[in-house]
Amino acid sequence: MSETIAEPRLDTVLEMQHITKEFPGVRALDDVTLHVERGEIHAICGENGAGKSTLMKVLSGVHPHGTYEGEILLEGEPVRFNSIKDSEKKGIVIIHQELALSPYLSIAENIFLGNEIRRGPFINWDETRERAIELLGRVELNENPMTPVNQIGVGKQQLVEIAKAMSKDAKLLILDEPTAELNDSDSEHLLNLLRRLRQRGITCIIISHKLGEIESIADTVTIIRDGTTVDWFSMQEPDANQSRMIRSMVGRPLDKRYPDHTPNVGEEIFRVEDWTVRHPTQSDRIVVKKANLSVHRGEIVGIAGLMGSGRTELCRSIFGHSWGHRLGGTAYLNGGEVDLSSVGRALDAGIAYASEDRKVFGLNLIQDIRINISSAAMKKVAPKGFINVNEELHVAEQYRRDMRIKTPSVLNTVGSLSGGNQQKVALSKWLYTDPQVLILDEPTRGIDVGAKFEIYTIINKLAEQGRGVLVISSELPELLGICDRIYTLSAGRITGCLDADTATQESLMHLMTLEEED
Repeated sequence: MSETIAEPRLDTVLEMQHITKEFPGVRALDDVTLHVERGEIHAICGENGAGKSTLMKVLSGVHPHGTYEGEILLEGEPVRFNSIKDSEKKGIVIIHQELALSPYLSIAENIFLGNEIRRGPFINWDETRERAIELLGRVELNENPMTPVNQIGVGKQQLVEIAKAMSKDAKLLILDEPTAELNDSDSEHLLNLLRRLRQRGITCIIISHKLGEIESIADTVTIIRDGTTVDWFSMQEPDANQSRMIRSMVGRPLDKRYPDHTPNVGEEIFRVEDWTVRHPTQSDRIVVKKANLSVHRGEIVGIAGLMGSGRTELCRSIFGHSWGHRLGGTAYLNGGEVDLSSVGRALDAGIAYASEDRKVFGLNLIQDIRINISSAAMKKVAPKGFINVNEELHVAEQYRRDMRIKTPSVLNTVGSLSGGNQQKVALSKWLYTDPQVLILDEPTRGIDVGAKFEIYTIINKLAEQGRGVLVISSELPELLGICDRIYTLSAGRITGCLDADTATQESLMHLMTLEEED
């Protein structure tokens, strides 16, 4: 059934007409149409790989005119952008999911980087500082403009990016997954700022997989599926809700957010006792304090905690002491004490860890899919010291089929894939090590609802195979939807363990916010 795309109203500030963009072997965009009205927040939704980011790269000049078919109209006039600078001159500014800030430069230097305020051949630092203070006030960020960017959190860095856009007199602000890396508080602050920018007449385009946020903030929504515009609607329409978004995104109703899971829990497979970890550079700071947890065969165990609770630090320290300095504690696998003092020893023992930051710690984005999948278990494809390329290709193809990785070839670079498909490659890499216990840190961060369902299905299959699975997630509904038991952390301490069947978000949050004992 084809969807009916509503006609836009008359005050259209941006039109993208019949945009088609091809890469070798892939048609990323196929006759896409986009209408954005002046002074609105317009959301673009779609599964990973649907073409959302590609469309925005066409708009901003990353993909220059001539490399695509179709036409862009800005305030009714045709425009042709050959670079980001061309689009910025017209007031179009894009903020990518991976923030383009220099960590060692100050906030003020980042705001005006490439657009410096000069007095003759020299930078006018007094005016730079004054203008930075003014712009920080506009985004409601109370920070000294001379503070290095690496000394403020990700939420504040997003605000610096918006201040940078304001310095370029942005009329149309594009935000690609702006809250993907933010906690709930920072996300709400950012969304409130976007509402106030709307009141000032600034038009915003937001790409997000968080449908609840879209429902709360967007005026209109465009849905893209498989490179084609399939739906356009105002959030004032009676059926404008998450169900409609999901149905349009995946091409079918998704009645269940989580697949059915029947636990078949066996004997204990992994346990840590009194696990204590010190910060790697702050010797007086204990980040994980006498943690005790266990995982059984066929069991999916969740770890819940607020930002800074020590969730990732705990799991990375378990995985070969890849974070911090272990001060004490013992790990047991299949009832016997196990040496996890290095990543190699952890892998040999049957422990694997898929990082929350797949682009930094999980994957080599400039290498192809084949090499990434085999990289953690090279001995399997190089038993005599030489890589058997045919075997490597065979393994990669098998995972491409089994994990439903959308790519025409396993020889394509991982960086060319969508976020959801990158996550599938990262999971394939660790599954190829044949782990008994797999730790998944934010396994669905930054991916769409359809891809999330596929990841949940993979997790279920791992449990059905008798493996133990540990899942860290910031989304409590996700933990309640897929786990058998859930541990809670607060300030580095495990404060409780609840059965998912009886736990609630409120009971978990209570344990996640317990104050440290004397």
